[in-house]
Amino acid sequence: MADNDIAIKVEGLSKYYKLGVINNGTLFRDIQSWWARVRGKDDPHAKIGSKYDPTKEGFWALKDLNFEIKKGDRVGIIGHNGAGKSTLLKLLSQITAPTEGSIKINGKIASLLEVGTGFHPEMTGRENIYMNGAILGMSHDEIDKKVNDIIEFSEIGEHIDTPVKRYSSGMYVRLAFAVAAHLDSDILIADEVLAVGDAAFQKKALGKMNELSAGEGRTVLFVSHNMAQVKNLCNKGIVLEKGRMLRYDDDIQNSVKYYLYGDVSENVNNVLHWENDGTKGNAYFKPNAIDLISSDEKITASSDLQIKLDYTIEEPASNLAFEFFIYTAETNQLVFSVSPFYSIDGFAGKKGRHVAMCKLSKNFLNDMRYRVELQAHLFCQQWILEPNVSSPNLYFYVNSKKNYTPFLRNCGEVCAPVVEWTQEDV
Repeated sequence: MADNDIAIKVEGLSKYYKLGVINNGTLFRDIQSWWARVRGKDDPHAKIGSKYDPTKEGFWALKDLNFEIKKGDRVGIIGHNGAGKSTLLKLLSQITAPTEGSIKINGKIASLLEVGTGFHPEMTGRENIYMNGAILGMSHDEIDKKVNDIIEFSEIGEHIDTPVKRYSSGMYVRLAFAVAAHLDSDILIADEVLAVGDAAFQKKALGKMNELSAGEGRTVLFVSHNMAQVKNLCNKGIVLEKGRMLRYDDDIQNSVKYYLYGDVSENVNNVLHWENDGTKGNAYFKPNAIDLISSDEKITASSDLQIKLDYTIEEPASNLAFEFFIYTAETNQLVFSVSPFYSIDGFAGKKGRHVAMCKLSKNFLNDMRYRVELQAHLFCQQWILEPNVSSPNLYFYVNSKKNYTPFLRNCGEVCAPVVEWTQEDV
């Protein structure tokens, strides 16, 4: 591959953080914290209740990453919380320096890493547009040609001359994305920030990123826990886990499958039991264990299947809801079943330990691999087990081969239910 075709080249990239190292953002504040530590005093800039522990060792946020991204590629960076996704984007954006390895960038980068990044709170939205353009090396006249398109896309025209410190998080995102998408850059980096915007703007922003990549040949790096967005936008994928790169796929579908299911082949063992290691849930709802119980040793379409949920409630909440979702390896949602225990006077709302059973319909699922995901939340208030982020999963493979008909059951359909037919003479 010619070097001119490469937008980003990463070799042996690693980032090491030492726990407890002072980093307050300014040299003066760092010196104050260091002097307090030397004298055995509390750090004046530490959060309440936090202590510096010199015995703690550091950790590798990223370790030995190697990959190349071609110009015009749309790369989804996937991984669970703590995988190193945001650290990677900060390194690529040159916000922080690598501990080891090298990064070669061919072109200008526009980064959208968090709400308000690169904005001065005392300046108006319009002034921040011009400041960001200047940072990218654009002249005043060049920005003049784009400023109206930026304001129109952001949909905050009536507030464009208001200091951005008065903007809501949604307004920040709209303007920040509009600036990053319309000013001259070769590489656009976005880190989960679109999750703050409403659904209509998310769709608009994803459409714009597709346009930038397919129409203008810009390179896009996108981090999100929303796999539907990742699949819709990206054509390639990087999967990270605990700072290591597990795979780099030329097909984003394979990356998403691996992230959600691991190896999706028929030969993979079923995962029919999940047990909490103490990291899932909270006082409102804590899942202790989940089991998929089958009437047959080998699960077939006609097997009786039940999902058994063992959970504990320490603090009852009237708006607690938990539900099971069933997905295929292609991330198609097949089944959604919410618990009927909404009322605080109901079974699920009572303090204590409980067991709930959820029975699945037989003769419904086809021959393929499925994922069962448990989600939980306080309705319209907060996630307890967030999909694709903190939700536990079970995995099982339906293998019927032949069933109620002499024909092969697996003809490509996601579902293959037994449908009741009747017949009469006329």
